[in-house]
Amino acid sequence: MSESEPFVLYERDGRIARITLNRPEHLNAIHETTPDLLRAAVERANQDDNVHVILLSGAGRAFCAGYDLKEYAEAPRPVKGSQDMPWDPLVDYQWMRHSTDCFFSLWRSLKPVVAKIHGYAVAGGSDIALCCDLVVMAEDAKIGYPPARIWGCPTTAMWVYRLGAEKAKRMLLTGDLIDGKTAKDYGLVIDTVPADQLDAHVEALVARIASVPKNQLMMQKLMVNQAYDNMGLNSTQTLATLFDGITRHSPEGVAFKARCEQVGFKAAVKERDGGDPLAWKNAR
Repeated sequence: MSESEPFVLYERDGRIARITLNRPEHLNAIHETTPDLLRAAVERANQDDNVHVILLSGAGRAFCAGYDLKEYAEAPRPVKGSQDMPWDPLVDYQWMRHSTDCFFSLWRSLKPVVAKIHGYAVAGGSDIALCCDLVVMAEDAKIGYPPARIWGCPTTAMWVYRLGAEKAKRMLLTGDLIDGKTAKDYGLVIDTVPADQLDAHVEALVARIASVPKNQLMMQKLMVNQAYDNMGLNSTQTLATLFDGITRHSPEGVAFKARCEQVGFKAAVKERDGGDPLAWKNAR
């Protein structure tokens, strides 16, 4: 696939709308155009009276490896997500809230959305996956939010709503990745199966959902989502999105950015996600 091809693909297959993240050579890392393309695909499915259910998946070896931040992390400030200091938090908030709202079109969709996870669903990729109504993972797939260690806060806030306080803290206080079996045990995903059975398992699930009338599906989804709205989901996302910007402009975030410029994004991430205290950060 060339960079000129669509980064998000859409097709309708009977009652199923199939949306595919399509940057396989980058493990479907989120391009700056991906959020808007994803929302447009969801809106297209919702406007099609033939569609009953949406299946979201990733092309190639992974679902989504998160934001494609290498260029932004290694380039000197100011770049998107890393302003010159002092910084304006509302500039960052406006940018990230837009992406969050695009991802959350999956949750707000009147048609139910099933995510099929193979390879990796990490960082921003986990945000996308957890905005879906049902998530099915391959047993060997990995999900998590490593930027919780430095340089990120999950703006959709769906970890806490899916896991509850204690397990959400377990994930976000460590930034660890977990496999599909652990994610199922935690209650993060609805099911996990061996990788060679993932396609067949998900196809059976979406076919079962697709057999239900659209109005029934819509009412059940709206009823469940309303309970989350009543628990303050929107206000939690507002706080999380503000915090996400702060993580990139805190003393430790600035030091991480400088380290990315010095040794490269991948090397800095490897240091960040290891278990040792970070010698280059501003110790507290």
